[in-house]
Amino acid sequence: MCYDRTERKVSDADGNKRSATEPSTGERQWSEPMTKERISFMNKRNYQRELDGLLVNIEKEKKVPRLFLHSCCAPCSSYVLEYLSNYFEITVFFYNPNISPEEEYRKRVEEIKRLVREMKFEHPVHIEEGSYEPEVFYQMAKGLEQVPEGGERCFKCYRLRMEEAAKAARDGSYDYFTTTLSISPLKNAQKINEIGEELAEIYGVAHLPSDFKKKNGYKRSIELSHEYDLYRQNYCGCVFSKREQERKIQQKQDSENSAS
Repeated sequence: MCYDRTERKVSDADGNKRSATEPSTGERQWSEPMTKERISFMNKRNYQRELDGLLVNIEKEKKVPRLFLHSCCAPCSSYVLEYLSNYFEITVFFYNPNISPEEEYRKRVEEIKRLVREMKFEHPVHIEEGSYEPEVFYQMAKGLEQVPEGGERCFKCYRLRMEEAAKAARDGSYDYFTTTLSISPLKNAQKINEIGEELAEIYGVAHLPSDFKKKNGYKRSIELSHEYDLYRQNYCGCVFSKREQERKIQQKQDSENSAS
């Protein structure tokens, strides 16, 4: 590999000037030690590209695999269903014991059921409601109540819901399972896929890789939400996310009031 070099004057041991070749900026950067952050960035997987390759193979095989899809809410599911129903027969699984209060949970259940009824799909889409078990979520979150949104409590919540989906997918002899969670810009797609792959090993059913926010997926979910007049909640679902959202709203109001 070649690099551009620039001439500079240097002194030898006797103090005499001589010409030397200096590495360009690009070469100097290349020789810098690799940090953990840079290595992590370079090794980061493109889950959308992996999904694209898998879908190409499915089309070549001319099969319609069965997918067990965990759904967090109707808006997030809208694009995912529009996209994946071209390749799979899908069962939408609404299992979200994190949602609070129960009135909010019921509202979201009815909205995903309505969406499945009203959308048109290439292949069949079914819906299955899991148990509403808020006590299971609170037990999981014990000791993590003060952890900010997006941290360890959220990762454990991903796993709680995805594990229930993986179990049901195994029991129903599905070809794949996955979740709609990765469509949100606020959700950690790498962590979601890592959890999915761990569960696939445990339960013996393939995890469908995903980063549904890619290819304008999140933007399309907003468009579909308007098209179907979907209820769009302003917090993730749990009491902790609701509390944090209310705090942000209050801070914004206080800031606007002090500025006026």
